[in-house]
Amino acid sequence: MSLEYAPRGLVGMLTPQANTTVEPEFNILWPKGVAMINARLVSDKNTISARLVDYFQNYGATLSQFANAPVGVAAAACTGASYLAGRERESATVKEIEAHTGYSFVTAALAVVDALAVMKAKRIGLVSPYPDDLNHASVTYWQSHGLEVAAVSNAFNAESSFHPIYSLGGSIAGQALLQLENKLLDGIVMLGTGMPTLQPIAETIGWKGAPVMSCNLCLAWRAVEALDRKTPSRDTLDTWLHGEGWVTRLKAA
Repeated sequence: MSLEYAPRGLVGMLTPQANTTVEPEFNILWPKGVAMINARLVSDKNTISARLVDYFQNYGATLSQFANAPVGVAAAACTGASYLAGRERESATVKEIEAHTGYSFVTAALAVVDALAVMKAKRIGLVSPYPDDLNHASVTYWQSHGLEVAAVSNAFNAESSFHPIYSLGGSIAGQALLQLENKLLDGIVMLGTGMPTLQPIAETIGWKGAPVMSCNLCLAWRAVEALDRKTPSRDTLDTWLHGEGWVTRLKAA
């Protein structure tokens, strides 16, 4: 079935309730013919970590909001939930959801893992918008996938009255990214789906530092690969890392 605005495929996106970055960034990242519908992950808990636990537990129920929409692949734009769930539980949940829905399901964290795998990257640097507890959980998660976290540059905004991650600007994220330019790394990951990352990544294309990716960029790449029924590859990832298509859309936004 072909949709008017999504002839290449429709992505069902799960987004944390107050995240103000996912929709704008993905509308820039999607190539022609791909569109998404969005469902909000909700929780009434008072702390970020507690809300993330709720989000993960409610992935299946939240996907039901898509009803009979012709979703080609579902995606969870929430890396923190993966850190707290851990590698084994995340893998099991993905398999359960795919068996129940009949379509592919990819998390932002696993999309990053896939990107680093096709790059054969082992030694990574992180640009983090997280408080200390989530930083620790994040490092543990990446290590569980056989990665060495060699450097962390923090952009956490403890002073925000709105949200310490979603209130961050791209310029702050970019300043944190620059701290890793001269590190000996195989790749740099800008963490979180709520921290604006596209402008900082665009500004580093061709720089002397390691290749830079973000959770949103990797999730978009991985979702399109799934729509196209392709095995994730370095060749296709490189087109995303080099800004093919999306940098032009970013400049026009």
